[in-house]
Amino acid sequence: MTSPQWFLLIGALLLVMGLTSSVLKRLPITSAIIYLAVGLLVGPTVFNLFHFNPLKQSALLEVLTEAAVLISLFSAGVKMPVPFSFIRWRRPILLATVSVAITVALIAAFAYYVLGLPLGAGVLLGAILAPTDPVLATDVQIRHPGDRDQLRFTLTSEAGMNDGSAFPFVMLGMGLLGLHDLGHYGLSWLWLDVVWATLGGVAIGVVAGVALAHLSWTLRRAPYRHELMDDFLGLGLIGMVYGLAVLVHVWGFLAVFFAAVALHQTELKLASGARETERMSEQIARSHANLYPDTELPLTVSEGSLVFKEHLERLSEVLLILLIGGTLFLNSWGWAAVELALFLFVVARPISVLISLLGTRSLWRIRGMTAWFGVRGIGSLYYLMYAIQHGLPQALALTLIQLTLIVVTLSILFHGISVKPMMGRFWRGD
Repeated sequence: MTSPQWFLLIGALLLVMGLTSSVLKRLPITSAIIYLAVGLLVGPTVFNLFHFNPLKQSALLEVLTEAAVLISLFSAGVKMPVPFSFIRWRRPILLATVSVAITVALIAAFAYYVLGLPLGAGVLLGAILAPTDPVLATDVQIRHPGDRDQLRFTLTSEAGMNDGSAFPFVMLGMGLLGLHDLGHYGLSWLWLDVVWATLGGVAIGVVAGVALAHLSWTLRRAPYRHELMDDFLGLGLIGMVYGLAVLVHVWGFLAVFFAAVALHQTELKLASGARETERMSEQIARSHANLYPDTELPLTVSEGSLVFKEHLERLSEVLLILLIGGTLFLNSWGWAAVELALFLFVVARPISVLISLLGTRSLWRIRGMTAWFGVRGIGSLYYLMYAIQHGLPQALALTLIQLTLIVVTLSILFHGISVKPMMGRFWRGD
């Protein structure tokens, strides 16, 4: 397809989606399924108007998926409704650590014993498919910063963290394939890729988010009263945090998510303190209101930048799912890939969730919904492109591309068809 044809296709799709948004909300499917259907129609599956080759365009696809995940992680982080504490965040932390590790192990075993892949390739495939996706799972995530739904909170925070917690297993798989130094008895991998990269990513994100929250709050209030560009501040925070994290070899996805969480939670604390101060001031000097000109609380960076980030997230979803549809041929649908997808959705994900939530007080209804809605998508594509860009052999890369694309496609279909009716039944308490 030529550039004008791409403009026509994407422009027409955006116009249709924009004009029919109220109708689409009533349909029992997600918008991702519509984008996928369009991609399959114009791609080699039906009309063959274009074909996107993820192996040849792996560098481009790595950048596109990387940017999409970062924007989605920021959007998820600033919508977190409760302050961070181990008690409140225990379930998503367990899902992002224990569940990810179990999923990697189960997929690696399936790949080794059933698909006949080398152990390193199996571990890498498990790491690629283990994290749930923050881009395509918007229908089961936190809808706004005040959303108190426990299921949505668990799924959103899990997706925000496991895009970083899966990275050590990516490096482990690459190390077993000879593409990364694991050190003597794996000690280098343990200390650098697990401990340092994880804790360092969280620390960088928290410090940066808290610092920006205090700086923007100070500049907005008297005596400065500056007008700030929240969209730029949000993007700037993403860029600075992610760039610094990569430079010091820590997990940038974790850093960006926790930067967004820290930014929002710090702004909530500052706003709460300001409201308390104002209430006390009004009680002490109600007749001298003119002495307190700053009674209107300033906007926050997290709220001011959220709408823009969500729009970017939707645009990236359109583009990347169209490209997914444009990669698939009819002969891409091998039984091995379908069996892997079914094993992940029906066996690996439920088992990993149920084991990781043992000992918690989660309702069985929430456990069941969490076990099913492990949406796979753009994050998996990023990890795959990352491995390809770091020397994954071509024959193995082609195998993993086919397996990953079919799993992501079936996740879009299965989870996209089931999300609205199942979430509706869950809210009604059926």
